[in-house]
Amino acid sequence: MKNLRVAWLLTSAFYYWQPSLSCYSKQFPDTTVFTSRWHGFAPGLEDSFRVEILGDRQIISIKKSTNSYGDNFTYLPLNIVKRLLKFKPDLIFSNSFGVWTILAILFKPIGRWRVVIAYEGSSPGVDYRNSPLRLAIRRVMVKAADACITNSHGGKNYLIEVLNAQENQVFVHPYEVPWVQSLGTPDPHLKSTSSQQLTFLFVGGIIPRKGLSYLLEACAILQQQGETNYQLWVVGDGHQRPELETFCQQNQLTNYVRWFGRVEYHQLATYFTQADVFVLPTLEDTWGMVVLEAMVLGRPVLCSELAGASELITDGENGYCFHPQQPKYLAELMARFIQNPELAKLMGMRSQKLMDNYTPEAAANFLNQVTSFIFPNY
Repeated sequence: MKNLRVAWLLTSAFYYWQPSLSCYSKQFPDTTVFTSRWHGFAPGLEDSFRVEILGDRQIISIKKSTNSYGDNFTYLPLNIVKRLLKFKPDLIFSNSFGVWTILAILFKPIGRWRVVIAYEGSSPGVDYRNSPLRLAIRRVMVKAADACITNSHGGKNYLIEVLNAQENQVFVHPYEVPWVQSLGTPDPHLKSTSSQQLTFLFVGGIIPRKGLSYLLEACAILQQQGETNYQLWVVGDGHQRPELETFCQQNQLTNYVRWFGRVEYHQLATYFTQADVFVLPTLEDTWGMVVLEAMVLGRPVLCSELAGASELITDGENGYCFHPQQPKYLAELMARFIQNPELAKLMGMRSQKLMDNYTPEAAANFLNQVTSFIFPNY
């Protein structure tokens, strides 16, 4: 029997896709990733799968929003059809409901391939529940596809309950998962060994949607309550940084907040391992890969309930979930760790143990199961 030919259509094949794709390609060597945005291979995964780059995507904003993804249209190179017809895949995994997925479905009868729609997760900015036209198109696409996959149960519920997907054709398991080696070798000298302060960590873009302003409000509340035995590390950059630095100055937080700016992906392990607790206060994230990166490196997580990856957090076990626009409650959760630092170590161990279920190998096996569902005799 010939090798199954598999194509992945990804608007952006960033590092968080690559661990699973690398493992999947070992099971299906004739796999090619087609992408319009390529940052190179993640450290340690060089040349672990084939990549073809097709031009560049253009994101056209239809309705801007500071607190969500907004309403956007992503233009992708149309020559994907020619490349697919040349490659002749048996199976296509296509990310979300964009132009490439539409074309993959339209050309199914000609290319004689099967299509799996990969929907990262559910969130208001990408679900378009208030757009009858978009929902109608998506329902047709789901009906025409052979299966759907998603990282989260929120994504599964959206596909079944909103888009009317057949339950037996929707598969859920995290497939965007980290490979710990790609995060780099920790530098043990970042945090002073003499420091007894509990360290909270934020990693992400400094933009309104990521909710850092609410985390800083929680820090201001801690300051008012006399909770000062902590520090907050901010890793990332963005246009909101000057505004938030001013907020810190006005609320006597300058000595408690340390700004590192943007760091390379392979340097992240240093920050995760030297911090005690990771915080994601996002207002909207379909998944939230950074949560899994923190967990795989043994850190408890204070996670916004508006992130898809919040499903991996069990309150009181490996962290806590909160609504980002309730900084008083977030401050209360932070105070629990400040007052009981051993709690961070205990919950961090549970986080790391939980990630044994969400390895790149486990993700690849999940994708293999989906492939076998479509090709049961392969």
